[in-house]
Amino acid sequence: MARILGAVRTATVDLSTLTPEQRQVFAAEQSARLEGASATEIIRWAHETFGDRLAVTSSMGDGLIPHLCAEAAPGIDVLFLDTGYHFAETIGTRDAVAATTGANVRTILPLLTVAEQDEQYGPRLHNRDPDACCRMRKVEPLDRALADYDAWISGVRRDETPERADTPIVGYDEKRQLIKISPIATWTQEDTNAYILQNGVLVNPLVSEGFLSIGCAPCTRAVAPGEDPRAGRWAGTGKSECGLHL
Repeated sequence: MARILGAVRTATVDLSTLTPEQRQVFAAEQSARLEGASATEIIRWAHETFGDRLAVTSSMGDGLIPHLCAEAAPGIDVLFLDTGYHFAETIGTRDAVAATTGANVRTILPLLTVAEQDEQYGPRLHNRDPDACCRMRKVEPLDRALADYDAWISGVRRDETPERADTPIVGYDEKRQLIKISPIATWTQEDTNAYILQNGVLVNPLVSEGFLSIGCAPCTRAVAPGEDPRAGRWAGTGKSECGLHL
């Protein structure tokens, strides 16, 4: 059960006035304070603290985070990384989220089209070197987009992968020198499913077909009943993260 913080007002923070060490301290202090708070309270705090220098990322497996932000941070920028390899259902979910939540969905493109990447690096780089493909089509575009912000919200949960088990509510993204907020870090898959059902949250149609963690089409498969939801990502490669959150 989330702890209720009550009305918490925080002055807007200008990260440009803080050293990297001060940003780390700030993040750790706020994370300890917000541990156990509701996702809505965490997002509201982030919005009050960073204003229009705050963005949220969504892969459009569902519209949960944009739905949460609609109340707590209306009009927030939602960054969607269009890799050029997405399922049509994912693009449709993006468009539906933009139309129904009031969020300002920004589609972020890689520097190279798929055809240009194929020409420079050879076809199907995602099969031969998935890390390199992710760097060009996900990590670099997000790095570039987040240069416009001081903080970003992600939908990462601690129960998703071992690498995410220690995800703080508020962390310091050292690589990008930004504050990173994970308002549903403490949620389980059961919590997520319950919220979606109770609130009529948009869900990517592929979920009903067994795609429980949705990425690029060439690197995503459906999972069997009882199989780890992330088992369908980069199956057989030993890869479990695209690099956005590491």
